[in-house]
Amino acid sequence: MHVFHSARTISLSSVLAIWACMSLITNAHEGHFHKKGGGAKSSAGQTTVAQLAPAPVQVPKAVDATEPLDNGKPKLETARGIVFEDTNGNGKHDDGEPRLAGIKVSNGEDIVKTDDQGRYELPVTDDTIIFVIKPRGYMTPVNEDNLPQFFYIHKPAGSPAHLRFAGVAPTGPLPESINFPLTKRDEPDKFRALIFGDTQPRNIAEVEYMAHDVIAQVIDNNAHDASFGVTLGDIVFNNLDVMEPHNQAIAMIGIPWYNVIGNHDLNFDAEDDKHSDETFERVYGPNYYSFDHGPTHFMVLDDVTWVGAKDGEKGRYFGGLGERQMKFIKNDLAMIPKDQLVVLMMHIPLIGVEDRQELYRLIEQRPATVSLSAHTHYMEHRYIGEEDGWKGPEKHHHVINVTVCGSWWRGRKDERGIPHATMSDGGPNGYSIMEFDGAKYSLEFRAAGRPAEYQMNIYAPESVKPTELESTTVLTNVFAGSEKTIVEMRVGKDSEWVKMEQTPMNDPAYEREVLEELKWEQRNWRDLPAPHPTPHIWSGKMPAGLPLGTHLIEVRATGPDGKPVTNRRVIRIEE
Repeated sequence: MHVFHSARTISLSSVLAIWACMSLITNAHEGHFHKKGGGAKSSAGQTTVAQLAPAPVQVPKAVDATEPLDNGKPKLETARGIVFEDTNGNGKHDDGEPRLAGIKVSNGEDIVKTDDQGRYELPVTDDTIIFVIKPRGYMTPVNEDNLPQFFYIHKPAGSPAHLRFAGVAPTGPLPESINFPLTKRDEPDKFRALIFGDTQPRNIAEVEYMAHDVIAQVIDNNAHDASFGVTLGDIVFNNLDVMEPHNQAIAMIGIPWYNVIGNHDLNFDAEDDKHSDETFERVYGPNYYSFDHGPTHFMVLDDVTWVGAKDGEKGRYFGGLGERQMKFIKNDLAMIPKDQLVVLMMHIPLIGVEDRQELYRLIEQRPATVSLSAHTHYMEHRYIGEEDGWKGPEKHHHVINVTVCGSWWRGRKDERGIPHATMSDGGPNGYSIMEFDGAKYSLEFRAAGRPAEYQMNIYAPESVKPTELESTTVLTNVFAGSEKTIVEMRVGKDSEWVKMEQTPMNDPAYEREVLEELKWEQRNWRDLPAPHPTPHIWSGKMPAGLPLGTHLIEVRATGPDGKPVTNRRVIRIEE
């Protein structure tokens, strides 16, 4: 049975929206990217973080941050500013606009709260990003690509000039005041967020795949009523110039969009990890940060550590957080209630992060945590326990999310000219919708270009003899299934549900598809990756004694949230 090329449909409204999206991308491809504005000055020497990519601010500088101390470390300056409620939404602090007390501001390590006049002070070096930690009930500005603008980059000399992809331009002296505008908005306890794993377009053509295959569907569903979205790294595929048209396509969804850095988003010509995210900083801001939405605390982490080329050896990366980021995590967690739900978002799965034990010690006694990653290009739920050094009273739930690009936009193309991109676990490419409600959360898998009900594939013979029924196996791949999923089957609506057994294995249809595609000598697609053994396959046996004729197999999967999903397959009993 061929399962990868079923027709996918989108509505007329989505077609029109994507037509507009493609016109933006075409302009980007022709070199007409939207230009970012500099920090808006609200008064002499004051910079307001509104539409941010910092431009030089011509104010006196009290200390030369580039002049080294005797120990070789740069001198520190003090960044000052205010956080205020931007009641008229113009991004500037005007007379009468209230200053906000108790708002957290960070330099990437230290975190301070604004005083009763909304003021803060933080030490900075000549390579520091100052950012506000968005509190509940407020929102930062977003730019024309719906990217949150909650930061100010202080990099007087700019990024290293030798990088292939542009980093941050010289920002000039430290402004006298770096001000952060916030606007009020309602944030109820219950809300949704869109979670994208590796979008990973390597060129404009693959941005168009993403736009037609996924973004059209999201637009057609009114962004699934999500309050914001997140891409869990590998935003692009090595070509960092694709970030701009990619962002323009994502912006069509119409909600604020946060981004995690991935291993394919790095400056590979950087000499060290510190300078490997220069382009990411220019486009998205700090490589790690946190924010609140409703009662939930979100932490965006950078768990990709870069080791530059040296002594004839190529550069490489590994999973790691590093000392400075770990200090930020520790300080951040110390300033929030212990019972607050914490969502950690990263690129490399947590079990592949070398210094994860230190992170475990910081979160394992908290009653409500969940972490999200991508990177592997298959969907999986991990429940981390003592076998990996976790010492908490309950196992930690880690979600390896489905990827938007599936198997890197590989596989033969469908009727739209888009690769089917089936992942190596046999699941379709797609995205997740997470719902949060206080300390509770749930995740809904959504396949690209398919109805919401498409949550599994059932594998069984087309026909079977009566004498072979008891030895006939039915397999079900529940795309977002886990060890906590209960999977049952029955044949006929009047029969009893029978529990199926979780049976890790390669997806059989995906194995066949890989072999079938390799038979084509002239292929206009990239070959699929090898099959990956997946834990979300269940098996069961056909019941004996079924009469000759056509029968309906039904499979029901019930996840931890108690919501069942079902699918059906016809089978024929004949001599």
